[in-house]
Amino acid sequence: MYDAWAAYDPASGAVFLREMAEAEDSIEKDRIEAISFAAYRVLTHRFAASPGQPQIQTALDSRLSNLGFDIDNESVIGSSPAAIGNRIGAAVIRAGLEDGANEAGDYVDNTGHVSSAPILIVEQPGTNGHSDLNAWQPLQVSGHIEPQEFLTPHWFNVATFALSRPLPGEPYADPGMPPLLGDTGDADLKQQVLELIRQSARLDPGDGEWLNVSPAVVGNNSLGKMDGRGHAVNPATGLPYPDNWVRRGDWGRVLAEFWADGPDSSTPPGHWNGIANAISDHPAQTFRLGGSGPALERLEWDIKLYLALNGALHDSVVATWEVKRMYESSRPITLIRGMGELGQSTSADLPSFHPLGLPLEPGLVEIITADSILPAQRHEHLAAHVGEIAVLSWMGHPADPETQIGGVGWIRAVEWLPYQQRDFVTPAFPGYVSGHSGFSRAGATVLARFTGDPYFPGGLGEFVSSMDAGGFKLAFESGPSEPTVLQWATYYDAADEAGISRIPGGIHPLFDDLPGRLIGHRAGNAAFNRSLSLFASSAQAVPVPLAWSTGWILLALSMMLAGILTPKMKKTKP
Repeated sequence: MYDAWAAYDPASGAVFLREMAEAEDSIEKDRIEAISFAAYRVLTHRFAASPGQPQIQTALDSRLSNLGFDIDNESVIGSSPAAIGNRIGAAVIRAGLEDGANEAGDYVDNTGHVSSAPILIVEQPGTNGHSDLNAWQPLQVSGHIEPQEFLTPHWFNVATFALSRPLPGEPYADPGMPPLLGDTGDADLKQQVLELIRQSARLDPGDGEWLNVSPAVVGNNSLGKMDGRGHAVNPATGLPYPDNWVRRGDWGRVLAEFWADGPDSSTPPGHWNGIANAISDHPAQTFRLGGSGPALERLEWDIKLYLALNGALHDSVVATWEVKRMYESSRPITLIRGMGELGQSTSADLPSFHPLGLPLEPGLVEIITADSILPAQRHEHLAAHVGEIAVLSWMGHPADPETQIGGVGWIRAVEWLPYQQRDFVTPAFPGYVSGHSGFSRAGATVLARFTGDPYFPGGLGEFVSSMDAGGFKLAFESGPSEPTVLQWATYYDAADEAGISRIPGGIHPLFDDLPGRLIGHRAGNAAFNRSLSLFASSAQAVPVPLAWSTGWILLALSMMLAGILTPKMKKTKP
């Protein structure tokens, strides 16, 4: 879309194919046509193998036809807008076949990666004899015939938009080793595993606890840290942010589900494109690149924003997946089950001691004893497991998620589950570093620099979850019990929350999150800087109605959000 726009601006650079076009009719009309054909060709190709291909193609054909263009016009010869768009589309498709993703091989790993860990069978307790709890373990999830495989471990070979390696052969961004159980960082790992269990134990909306999650007290962290204490005032209004009290159990569940971006969703890149659309549609948006200079017409704003944003999102996944491949670190489901299976690491004078076991914490992680299983005691239902380790945690998926909740209670550590979709449980790739954190910080960095302001328009972004008709309801179980509002002062606050959401969700401890933010920040800055070098600061914008400018992206996102564009995991780039 950007290259088709730039074809009619002689001062702008191109990404895939530089066309120098002269308008046949008007620049406005010709740009619309060139952009539409380019988008149509790429989307048609990209989702040709998608399970929803018939619906997708019908939607794409209808879009192009409704714009007044011939879907059968495949010409790449000449200077017509259609030919220019078709040539650019072909160039993008060709680049995708040559970028290291192995698209021609259905994106299957072509580097010979093999995981030696035994398969963790989710429906069975423990880790199936996994001997190295620091190493990633694929899952066998109920309802899936095949166990997980590391999804796209070859992604470090994919060409980037803007990121470059410090030296040939060096990683794009190496945060160093994660903390290791029984090795460097052992104490840190154990404490962060405890915190993850603690967050899981707070997923009960009936516990009577409330939290103030207003931007006045939450957010404003330094890069890669959790040191924020909120924002003194809303800079748009000059007033303090009002309190935002929510049920603690609802907040953790809404947080986990809103940012989950798993199967049947637009995934994290789509989520951040949706945020970009929302802030662009906000009535307070001024459309000044970097917050200064002349206001851009909406087409130019959208096209350039999508380029910088998606270049950053693309590069963040290349860099974070490279780190995942380098360290292949375990996920919480392996750590908690495996450590609990070994025992407790707090005291050799207590039963079930093992130096690699879970730390004990009264009321959270305990040994099941003869006293604790007595009638009316907390472990009564675990009477057959004296000497084992129990954790207070979310108890798993209810029989009817429409009307029931799993609740929080004492379960065996070896049966612990993350708060995730029943048929998903944990993504099919290692934990360190968090892809969510990389994606989100990359997106936030671009939005802050592109708009020239780290704050959401009006100084506040928010999302409301409620059981009201048409509201965002929880999917993993019933809820929320009360309307729950997520709020962010800045894009960085939203990005940090996306990373934090993986803790109550049971997907990442904090040590996966923080270095992911650093990688995303680097990817965002590099993508924005490269985009600036392509943009023509003196180019005159041409008025184009909003309906023409964002139609193709909105069409793709709407189908993703409806589940239509959700390809099988092996059939799309993550």
